[in-house]
Amino acid sequence: MEHCKQESRRQALYVWAVNYLTLHTNYQAQDFSIVSGDASFRRYFRLHHTGGSYIAVDAPPDKENSRPFVAIAQALYAHGVHVPQVISYDFELGFMLLSDLGDTLLRPCLTDDSVNDLYQQAMRELVTIQSCPSPVDYALPPYDSTRLMTEMALLKDWFIAQYLNITLSAQETQLLDNTCQHIADEVAKQPNVFVHRDYHSRNLMIIDANTLGVIDFQDAVTGAITYDLVSLLRDAYVEWPQARVVAWVEDFRQLLQQHGQIAQVDAAQFLQWFDYMGAQRHLKVVGIFARLSLRDGKHGYLNDIPLVFKYLLNELKDYAPLQPLYQWLCERIVPVYLIKNPTATAMLEAHSV
Repeated sequence: MEHCKQESRRQALYVWAVNYLTLHTNYQAQDFSIVSGDASFRRYFRLHHTGGSYIAVDAPPDKENSRPFVAIAQALYAHGVHVPQVISYDFELGFMLLSDLGDTLLRPCLTDDSVNDLYQQAMRELVTIQSCPSPVDYALPPYDSTRLMTEMALLKDWFIAQYLNITLSAQETQLLDNTCQHIADEVAKQPNVFVHRDYHSRNLMIIDANTLGVIDFQDAVTGAITYDLVSLLRDAYVEWPQARVVAWVEDFRQLLQQHGQIAQVDAAQFLQWFDYMGAQRHLKVVGIFARLSLRDGKHGYLNDIPLVFKYLLNELKDYAPLQPLYQWLCERIVPVYLIKNPTATAMLEAHSV
């Protein structure tokens, strides 16, 4: 039944897209093939035509709200960010037609030799994104303290309680909650900007030698200036030496100052902002990856927990207010995790007791 419904929507999307070509262009439709589905209910198809190709999107309106995507895409495109251009849309049908950025994701192109130039491009694009005005017809949600705390609770609720089956004492819960509140309070002191919210190597595309395309921005918010930088430089899917990461953080700070997008903030303060934001993000992501396995049956994400956990521990260990949580994780949580996942021992050996 579900397959029949999907095939029916695919055919309806094709007819709708071809109708756009007929009414608004001189192009003739050619091939129509699926590109991908994503973590939501959206599906992407490539419509080849005599003038090139478009991306046709099926976003069932009973499952997906396409309005934020269109509003954010139009705002970013008008601001000069290399996102897909929204060519046509029908919210009631749940169909969109977008310009085609191609198939070359950033992730497979990252090597020791290429990464610096590619990350410099990505950071320049990020500076542009951060200065984008909020869409006129859609208010970006605030990435405020309440939301930050809700996200960090995922570690306790999903990774610790359900994945590791650990029951915390009242004292342990208080340590975790108080440290998370401290992190949220510190993050809230950072300048607020337009935040993509998933700015990493699987959501950036190489268009040409000098241009990176940006996708998967529909969950954008207004939040801390270092959030997207953490997503890029401490990517859950690829690791770089700490010295290189710190150098890139400094490059980004200088870029922001050159563009007048940040007041005078010294390198040490900006790196602390980056680490605190990283701690928040990685407390959340470890919990999300456990939830994706336990609730959604997406067990592949368990393979990504060791690197994210390593990032988290490294971000906590050098800051006095965060060291009690670091020590507790190393003594109480890491040993249980390594019993369950001994293959993670090499990744976390510096933090195991």
